[in-house]
Amino acid sequence: MNWNELFEMQQQLDQYIESNHNVTDQQLFDRKILALFVELGELANETRCFKFWSLKEPSPRDVILEEYVDGIHFILSLGLDKGFQIKHVDALPFSGELTDLFNQLYRAIDYFRDDQTQASYLTVFGLFLTLGEQLTFTPEDIKAAYLSKNEVNFKRQDEQY
Repeated sequence: MNWNELFEMQQQLDQYIESNHNVTDQQLFDRKILALFVELGELANETRCFKFWSLKEPSPRDVILEEYVDGIHFILSLGLDKGFQIKHVDALPFSGELTDLFNQLYRAIDYFRDDQTQASYLTVFGLFLTLGEQLTFTPEDIKAAYLSKNEVNFKRQDEQY
């Protein structure tokens, strides 16, 4: 997938939010990292992949996809904060259980918080795309869900969310 369009859309949303809330980039990086951790946890909760004590099924696919693209929003936003011009990102090889992938992503995000390089950012992004593949989301699924959620996010700002 070519990410240019989504980066541009995310930049517009970020600028709109920052303007509405009178915040600066310097205040936001660590908050966005925490937000990405939270979104990743919400996604894991909807997949229920770690809930060995429960027989309840995962949430419906559309719910999981919406949580997934919430993470995409923050990944794009973090890349913009760092000035990365990413056109293409590859999913990273992975074999193991979904729980292992979530844990690996948590480690990669925390590492990126300390090592704010393009290489560590691409690791986070690539692992997140791998997670999307493991959840059987196509690039078309991701883009459509992102576009829909981006519209919701603008509307929420207009409604004093």
